Amino acid sequence: MTPPVLSAPQVQQFIEEGFVKLEGAFPRELAATARALLWRDTGCTPDDPSSWTRPVVRLGEYTQEPFRQAANTPRLRGAFDQLVGPGRWQPRMSLGSFPVRFPSPESPGDDGWHVDASFPPPDGGTGSFFEWRVNVASRGRVLLMLFLFSDVGEDDAPTRIRVGSHLDIARLLAPEGEKGLSFMELASRLESTESRPQALATGEAGTVYLCHPLLVHAAQPHRGTRPRFMAQPPLFPASAQDDSFPVMAAIQRALGSAP
Repeated sequence: MTPPVLSAPQVQQFIEEGFVKLEGAFPRELAATARALLWRDTGCTPDDPSSWTRPVVRLGEYTQEPFRQAANTPRLRGAFDQLVGPGRWQPRMSLGSFPVRFPSPESPGDDGWHVDASFPPPDGGTGSFFEWRVNVASRGRVLLMLFLFSDVGEDDAPTRIRVGSHLDIARLLAPEGEKGLSFMELASRLESTESRPQALATGEAGTVYLCHPLLVHAAQPHRGTRPRFMAQPPLFPASAQDDSFPVMAAIQRALGSAP
């Protein structure tokens, strides 16, 4: 029998702290191949820092084979089964947006604390992502994932994480019911998470942080020397969620209905 990808302490960390770091989730060689494609699309030159004129360059959806392979390794799929449940998540056929961060003294302009929204407003809204919503059941999203396609140290704009903040957010969202709150409404109500300790999503290329969908996190300026390449796709649900698996168990614990 194949041993589980995540140990029991790692699963418990996910429930209590809201994330787990999965090293070697996909091969470094695959990260390098994908990074070459990303460099091309940035319009910048890897060995010419004078071409790195913006603090962040946002690249769109990537469906090429290196990205599909990175998102579907046996190691990752096994971890998804442990955290979400077999058959309860949709395989990723692409990786979402890449905010490529470059060393810069300028503010990136997108480094506020937030929770990623996961479903549109009932009336469709104006099309702005700021109007999208999030509810206590995390409708439309079962994981937030941070795929490191370059080595990321403490100075390389690692994503900041408020440890355990998913528990605060579950309690905050519970009274809002199915409709939840919009991205901006929730972003303005994060005071209860400010005392949480911070963790940084650092690691070698090929590392993936598997995060609870209600986790509070933020970008930050890049103070290092080499650009940072990271994807931040959601994992989508394939069926109703099971409270016995860690994603929902964490929410139940926050609401006082689980030990």
